[in-house]
Amino acid sequence: MNANQIIDTLGGTAAVARMFKIKQPSVSEWRKTGIPSARLQLLEVVRPDIFGNPPTGHRQEVSDAA
Repeated sequence: MNANQIIDTLGGTAAVARMFKIKQPSVSEWRKTGIPSARLQLLEVVRPDIFGNPPTGHRQEVSDAA
């Protein structure tokens, strides 16, 4: 998915600007230059419905073995 598709899927330039509490021209620039990696990583975590579930690491299950 490219930057335009991501921004449009998230509701457009204004919606993404509100999400990050930045000005719309900044998001418009992302359409040309790409979404900054830190912002993209955050979107991947908070919007798994768009990007899919984040990869799972090696987590240990905690159980009540009494």
